Amino acid sequence: MTEIVSTEDVLSGAPRIEGTRIGVHHVARRIIDGDEEPAVVASDYDLSLADIHRALTYYYDHPDEMREMRKRRDEMGEDLNVLTPEDVGLHQVESERESAGKSERSA
Repeated sequence: MTEIVSTEDVLSGAPRIEGTRIGVHHVARRIIDGDEEPAVVASDYDLSLADIHRALTYYYDHPDEMREMRKRRDEMGEDLNVLTPEDVGLHQVESERESAGKSERSA
C-alpha cells in the first residue's frame, strides 16, 4: 500500500505520494480547485485511484498544514509571477540581440 510521506529533500518536505514527486497539493489542486475527476488525475499521473484518494484523505485530515502550504505557495507564486517564463525568454532574446549588435559594431 502506497503511503503519504514527507522528506525534506523532495518537494521541500511537502507531503507526497510515496515513490513519486507528486504532492498532495498537486492532486488537490487538480481535483478540488480544478474540478477534475479523480480517475483522470490518476491516469495522468500513472497512479491508482486508491493513491489519489489517499492523497485527498491526507489533504482533508490535515487542513491547517494544507492551508499553510497553500499560503506559502501563493506567496511564492506572487514573487515568481513578477518575472514570467515568457519574460525570461524575451529577456534572453533581447540580451542575445544586444550582444550580437555589440559584436557587429566591434568588428
